[in-house]
Amino acid sequence: MINKLLNKGWINQILHPSVSDSDLHERLEQARQQLPVPVFWLLGKTQSGKSSIIQALTGSSRAEIGQGFRSCTRQSAVFDFPNEDTAFVRFLDTKGLGEVGYDPSDDMAWCQSQAHLLMVVIKATDHELDGVLSAARSVRTAHPEWPLLVIQTCLHEGYPSKATNHRHPYPFSGDQFDSHTPPDLVRSMRVQRQHFKALNAHYVAVDFTQADDGYDPAHYGLEALWSAIESALPMGLQHMLLQNRLHTDQLNDVYAQHAYPHVMGYAISAGLLAMTPIPAASIPLVIAVQGKMFHSIASIYGVSLTKRSVYEVFSAVGIGGMSIGFGARELAKLVPGWGSLISGLSTAAITYALGMTLCYYYAQTQQGHAFTAKMIKAVYEEQLQQGRELLKARFTQKSAS
Repeated sequence: MINKLLNKGWINQILHPSVSDSDLHERLEQARQQLPVPVFWLLGKTQSGKSSIIQALTGSSRAEIGQGFRSCTRQSAVFDFPNEDTAFVRFLDTKGLGEVGYDPSDDMAWCQSQAHLLMVVIKATDHELDGVLSAARSVRTAHPEWPLLVIQTCLHEGYPSKATNHRHPYPFSGDQFDSHTPPDLVRSMRVQRQHFKALNAHYVAVDFTQADDGYDPAHYGLEALWSAIESALPMGLQHMLLQNRLHTDQLNDVYAQHAYPHVMGYAISAGLLAMTPIPAASIPLVIAVQGKMFHSIASIYGVSLTKRSVYEVFSAVGIGGMSIGFGARELAKLVPGWGSLISGLSTAAITYALGMTLCYYYAQTQQGHAFTAKMIKAVYEEQLQQGRELLKARFTQKSAS
């Protein structure tokens, strides 16, 4: 029955999804309750470097971040990456912080069911921190289990001159700073950390600048930041977010780099839907998500999705083998406990591989390169393995909150 459902009109369903957008959105919202989208809550003053952190973590441009925020509470806005429909990480930015009297209760309520990391963002030379400290204490009191990361930014503002460059190797990994680090900056950072000591915070120092600012590297301390994030939320988000994981030469084009986070978002969405415990019930929803992904990729490449392009990809990959695989994953749901998670991971990996394979197909087509069904299948199999590795942490734990 499952094989028949998948084979009959699968390509037509990819081209013209049979599930309405409203139904799909409703089912996705229900599915996300099982594996909530992780939220990075950034508490900090305006100009403290919050947008620069989002830019460094996601690879998004300033314009994309500026246009992507939407209001979610009276005093905060949320940035869904890559977008609201397929977000696999969210950033909550509290505006106007620094004013004594900020009440974080609305924001805490919004974050209540999310896999959550509180990120307090302060300039390394700023000591007017009453508002930030008050908000952080309120959140910590209400949710002592939430990990708290204090990010000290704009290090170069504490350098003795504009000619001073960043210290190498990175000297801020622990409390014992490099003896060659500017002493005034060290004193300032230590005083700040003392303020947050009672909150059981972890610390990281970064300096995210623009290329024309003259500091090398522009994203100084990024690896230390990722290390701290992964320690707090071991969900494999670094690998999922970094576009330089597109290591296959044929996929290393500007379109694929832009499509990558969207493919990842759709893959996770398909995986969440596949976790529906009733075998076969989720298949039309998964195919609808894959259809939206295919249309999205085609739009990024500036072409129309055609029956021929879908057919060439699916026939090369082997639609029969995929249908058998889907059947096995649906039956896996009958395994108590882990069955649905296994099904979700497998479906997410397949969807990821299909998306990246379509990127390869369009890249070769646009560049006028000859390719064969065997080459398409090889890319699919490589990306299937890549997808499993990238998404493993996301689907092998119930929650990171």
